[in-house]
Amino acid sequence: MPVRPRRAAAALAATASIALFASACTGSANNAAADDPKAETTITFWHGWSAPAEVKAIQSNIDRFMKAHPNIKVKVVGGINDAKLGQALRAGGSNGPDVAASFTTSNVGKFCHTGALADLKPFLDKDKVDLDKTFSKVLQNYTQFEGRRCSLPLLSDAYGLYYNKDAFRKAGLDPEAPPKTWSQFAEVAKKLTKTKGDSYEQLGFMPNYLGYETVPSHYMSQWDHAYFDESGKSLLGKDPGFAEMLTYQKSLVDSLGGFAKLDKYRTTFGDEWGAKHPFHTGQVAMQLDGEWRLNFIKDAGVKLDVGVAPLPVADDEVAEYGKGYLSGTIIGIAPQSKKQNAAWELVKYMTMDTDAVVNFANDIGNVPSTLEALKSPNLKFDARFKTFLDIARHPQSTTSDGAVNGTTYQDTFQDFAQKYEKGQVPDLKKGLADTAAQIDRDIAQAK
Repeated sequence: MPVRPRRAAAALAATASIALFASACTGSANNAAADDPKAETTITFWHGWSAPAEVKAIQSNIDRFMKAHPNIKVKVVGGINDAKLGQALRAGGSNGPDVAASFTTSNVGKFCHTGALADLKPFLDKDKVDLDKTFSKVLQNYTQFEGRRCSLPLLSDAYGLYYNKDAFRKAGLDPEAPPKTWSQFAEVAKKLTKTKGDSYEQLGFMPNYLGYETVPSHYMSQWDHAYFDESGKSLLGKDPGFAEMLTYQKSLVDSLGGFAKLDKYRTTFGDEWGAKHPFHTGQVAMQLDGEWRLNFIKDAGVKLDVGVAPLPVADDEVAEYGKGYLSGTIIGIAPQSKKQNAAWELVKYMTMDTDAVVNFANDIGNVPSTLEALKSPNLKFDARFKTFLDIARHPQSTTSDGAVNGTTYQDTFQDFAQKYEKGQVPDLKKGLADTAAQIDRDIAQAK
């Protein structure tokens, strides 16, 4: 998995950059796709991968495309974040991309609403693509917004639970029976926690919202919930799932030592994407994370006996155990590109050619995005990876809803959640209602 920002603080910067799109990116496939895809041409592809192994993997995929399409040369530019992408799309011209990939699925609503990426419907209709036979519903949903499809999935991510089997054994826990409900999880986390003075020798789990991947949206996937009603109004103050999740998370924070003690310990952790990740070093015994962590564990030479499982679910939702949070990389066509038909050939190949999807997934350790690739016998993964494939296929797995202002509503929710876990919110019900009202105002203003 790429070394990329996944938490709300980083997403906020990406959201701000997308604001640049609205005034300039209004092109569409209908008015820019006049090029001959069989003609000799060169297109430019921008992506965000930067780790050497991942850059090599993307280039290998491009090389396979160019071998299959010898008339189309692809210039690849890596390490591009959404801020740089936004500036390029705003400026237009020949120096910008024809095809662009983004890690920020939560910004698809804004990409589509502002026309930052071209409408792909004409291309899909032309090639008679049946999306229901190609991608799962969740992936279809997070690559479109309000009926406008401006992107397609390029590999996906599934979040689950990593746990230290050695630590389980030492604590007298069955290493083959990870917790399935959040109440069980709280008991296990306490048994795995070893204090040391005013800190910890080992922490069962880091629950804080500033912890690695423990953001509210990832927690919420394990409670039945809906962010918005049919009219687009926020449900934070009405859907009971939000109050249940926040109450549980705060009780977990309090039972493991309190916010201040946990947060002080958090500051001792190594980089999320480096060898000194706290799960690698044994500082935490359980970790919420995505499938890419398996590759990082291997590359770091971690000697622990590592188990993987789905995240626990709410106690009254045990029948849905196995579900999880899904996200992934999205890819689209620049609306100002004069080579959109050629660009579509690359997008179609990277997102829907089974061999291409499987090879790329194998190379960077992500979950394949098409239904055919998910069941391919050519997938080459650690046996534990099957857990993430199962989460990706689970009918109750979810992702965050799209919005016209991208991740803003998630940032607002996260800001409130952080105040609540610190004990700064005296009235949870009122706080959620006020937060919902703020989300509604922000969306109205964006429209």
